[in-house]
Amino acid sequence: MEYSFAYRRYHLPFRSPLRTAHGLWSVREGILLRLEARDGAVSYGEAAPIPWFGTETVDEVEEACRKLGEVVDDTLLDTVPGKLGCLRSAFASARTELAEPRDMTSRQVASLLPAGKAALDLIESQAEVGFRVFKWKVGAANAMDELGLLDDICAKLPDGARLRLDANGAWDRRTAERWLERCAERPVEYVEQPCFADASQGTALQNKTEDLLMGLANDYPTPLALDESLIRLGDITRWIDAGWSGFYVLKPSLLENAQAAQVKLAKAHAKVVFSSALETAIGAKAALQLAFSWTGHAYALGFGVWPLFHDPRMNGPGTAPFMRWHDVERLNEEATWNALP
Repeated sequence: MEYSFAYRRYHLPFRSPLRTAHGLWSVREGILLRLEARDGAVSYGEAAPIPWFGTETVDEVEEACRKLGEVVDDTLLDTVPGKLGCLRSAFASARTELAEPRDMTSRQVASLLPAGKAALDLIESQAEVGFRVFKWKVGAANAMDELGLLDDICAKLPDGARLRLDANGAWDRRTAERWLERCAERPVEYVEQPCFADASQGTALQNKTEDLLMGLANDYPTPLALDESLIRLGDITRWIDAGWSGFYVLKPSLLENAQAAQVKLAKAHAKVVFSSALETAIGAKAALQLAFSWTGHAYALGFGVWPLFHDPRMNGPGTAPFMRWHDVERLNEEATWNALP
């Protein structure tokens, strides 16, 4: 099939910068793309890479889009290299009719807490409106100072609540062990990506870090979750084959073939948490359609992040303890596209 192709780059300041193990993240950059078929049907996609996850850069995505030209077909789009996984994901979501949602009613959502002591000020208000799953960014400051806050965070949680800890790969072995020892008797659902090394750091270090993750998962009762480790379809296959028993945090916007990954994970009866990559409404709609079509256990969605941007047309569904399929359906991709010059 042949399409008219257009793309627009965005540079959107966050309403509130996000403090992570990689520093202060204040601006989201990415590419929105638009395909128009000969019959007039229009579809959209979003490439929203995060280079420190091991994805391509926005400059690389823009260069590839420029080279494609204004008229493309399926054969040409299939030649986009595998190393441009976010761009391939964007084209896949624009070209493919995704699976029908399984749950047309609602899904539970996790509340994203800021790093450090600022989390303490937010838990109570979030609990009052109904949140019962919370995600706290750790690895953004001194590990022992953060560890000293863990009990204060847990004490603020409402009865029956669960806490997810996201270290963004910031810890070494000893730090991870200290945290996992402390988490054992606390309401921690999982610890996300305590350690990480990507291919650019060398195969030896990457293999050593993956062995460490497997060892930690086997040695401590608190489950671990993979996030940065899951960028390519081959990553999913490798961890399934290795017998990973923890969680898979799936960010469809970053994964080169999210639908194929979903099929593999479902076949393996994996524990999957669908999560935002802090994308705009276009990427969010595609990612959430996959999440609502998931046939396995419905863990709380990691999409409690909006409003991220000042322009409401760029944001995904508003943050609430539960998200309805109707909230996803009503996202207006054309309005998001038109919001950019």
